[in-house]
Amino acid sequence: MRYQAVIFDLDGVLVSTDRYHFLAWKQLADRLGIPFDEEVNRRLRGVSRMESLSIVLERSPVCYSAEEQARLAEEKNEIYRGFLSRMTPADVGRDVLSALFALRAAGVKLAVGSSSANAKFILQKIGLGEFFDAVVDGTDITRSKPDPEVFVKARERLGMNGRDCLVVEDAVAGVRAAQAGGMDCAALGDAAEAHIATYDLGQFSEIVQIVGRD
Repeated sequence: MRYQAVIFDLDGVLVSTDRYHFLAWKQLADRLGIPFDEEVNRRLRGVSRMESLSIVLERSPVCYSAEEQARLAEEKNEIYRGFLSRMTPADVGRDVLSALFALRAAGVKLAVGSSSANAKFILQKIGLGEFFDAVVDGTDITRSKPDPEVFVKARERLGMNGRDCLVVEDAVAGVRAAQAGGMDCAALGDAAEAHIATYDLGQFSEIVQIVGRD
């Protein structure tokens, strides 16, 4: 078997919460009178909440103190969690579930490495709260992607070497983080279109074949 462990990003990989992020940031930006659109939203993928807020505030005519920014970030998170509370196991695609169970049956260790501070909450809502061998999220790290900290910590919690781990990502920053941590990466979506990962995936199920190669 080529890899002994797989570390998944959460948002956009195991489940899609991008729309909820967009709606939450849009609601906050509208209240503050700041222009916000899909182009700005794409820049927020894979980065921390405070870094995302800094990007959103680039178009603001008002300068906010660090304390005010902390309150704005918390306001956005409360809006976002309101959307997340509606999630159910039905939000996980059948292809994702089939691949996860196939990997588990093959004895592969599984982890989540996400910059989101809400990762554990999301996993509980979609019925995967106890499924993974390790979960590292935004509450466990001090540096967000493309820094490799989140994936390195996930690897360490699994007790694995970098060469035995495959990271699955949909953001360029996430691919860079995996590479910086000495791990191969399988890319989906925008990250696959960038052609910078070890593998570019057309569909999620391809992970099973990649991991099982000799």
